[in-house]
Amino acid sequence: MSIVGKCAVIVAHPDDETLWMGGTMLMHPDCQWTVVTLCRKSDPDRAPKFFEALKEFNAGGKMGDLDDGPEQTPLSSREVQGYIMELLPSERFDLIFTHSTRGEYTRHLRHEEVARAVLALSRNDMLHCRELFTFAYQDGGGKHLPRTIKDADLTIEIPQQIWKRKYDVITSIYGFAQDSFEARTTPKQEAFWRFGST
Repeated sequence: MSIVGKCAVIVAHPDDETLWMGGTMLMHPDCQWTVVTLCRKSDPDRAPKFFEALKEFNAGGKMGDLDDGPEQTPLSSREVQGYIMELLPSERFDLIFTHSTRGEYTRHLRHEEVARAVLALSRNDMLHCRELFTFAYQDGGGKHLPRTIKDADLTIEIPQQIWKRKYDVITSIYGFAQDSFEARTTPKQEAFWRFGST
């Protein structure tokens, strides 16, 4: 599968784009990357770091400000879908990447809601692409750090030099400590489930 053209990355939080597919973006600098995150636009710490990270990926992007409080009050799929469409600059892309409906670890509701909303937009012909991919990671129900799912449709080995750049985005730009969940998680493989054209 060739990763080319106009590509969208739709995530819940600034740093998700780096953790789950930063290596893939770094390996394909000629793509026209658009990254949207649905939360933390008003976060004075995380928001500027997101835009610094996008420079590393040669990407454009926008942030939303959906509630991201500790209670994780469920949001309606219609609300999340509308928010996604407001943030995206177009309804047509060659490739779209987003969260899994099961999330990448136990458990963050916003990841799952974003995935369901993107898939619904695709099914309802509101969002179009040649192929749609969802991240393929799991943490064994919280027993270990997130890792790629072995039988995922697509697994990309990240070269060490590229992984180091990805890790530097997490630690130097986003500022996560080396012993943080994010830094310890930063995958050296990136994996995806594949969906057909929409």
